[in-house]
Amino acid sequence: MGEEKMTIEDLRPVIGLDDELAADYLSECREHLATVGRDLLVMEKSGAGIDEELVNRVFRAVHSIKGGADFFDLVKVRELAHRTEDVLALVRSRRIAPNPNRVRILLEATDALGEMIDNPRTSNQADTTEIMAALAGICSDQRAAAGLPGAAGTAPQSRGDLRVLLVEDDFASRLLLQTFLMRFGECHVAVNGREAVDAVRAAFARGQRYDLICMDIMMPEMDGREAVRHVRAIEESHGILSTAGAKIIMTTTVSEIRDVIQCFKDLCDAYLMKPIDLGKLLEQMKAYGLTR
Repeated sequence: MGEEKMTIEDLRPVIGLDDELAADYLSECREHLATVGRDLLVMEKSGAGIDEELVNRVFRAVHSIKGGADFFDLVKVRELAHRTEDVLALVRSRRIAPNPNRVRILLEATDALGEMIDNPRTSNQADTTEIMAALAGICSDQRAAAGLPGAAGTAPQSRGDLRVLLVEDDFASRLLLQTFLMRFGECHVAVNGREAVDAVRAAFARGQRYDLICMDIMMPEMDGREAVRHVRAIEESHGILSTAGAKIIMTTTVSEIRDVIQCFKDLCDAYLMKPIDLGKLLEQMKAYGLTR
């Protein structure tokens, strides 16, 4: 197995469930879920007048659980967290209110996540069919009615439509990704996090937005994680939540795994291991409806 073909699958023995990183991730998940349960009950009592900071906190917690699950092959945890996040995104955007029935379903989902987190080695055998269907039932009608991404009939963008920001300080990696991404549309380049934030701010000033941001983690002046926080803050200042904002894919090395897990707290969407497999990048772009 050559270094240039390394994928997350190759790393699983390195970051297995006995690893200290896994123990930290599972511990954080338990803390998140304890807080989420309390917050959901507060949301139910608040109804349509929910506190924005509270619902954002719940959304970030579930997003963080989902993002880290990939590293440890916790497939069912990731799937259930993703579906739970979909419902929370609708609450967060005020498209649905957290009525008692919806909160009950969300609580059942977080209870199921808690059981799987407490028993990670058997979590992939857990039967989540019923709760997944209940969550999907909340999403399907709402998404179709609102025309949100993921609704039936929502077409991906065509080649040439994308506006991409590539943030990478290594010349060879930057050249590889830029050459590839230019096939799909306009590709701008930043060599550190500060330039990336400035580019996003300037794009909004011109009345434009980026569809995709490929963000390196370790960079001079401002690292990728801080840059992601600034990008999401800029989007939200323009009334755009992360679920409707740019798709942010972190690019990372083996030694930066702990950092990229933390990036999910700041609402990045995905990660790719370096050296970048362009086929996997294309898969991510297709999964987000950024290209056919």
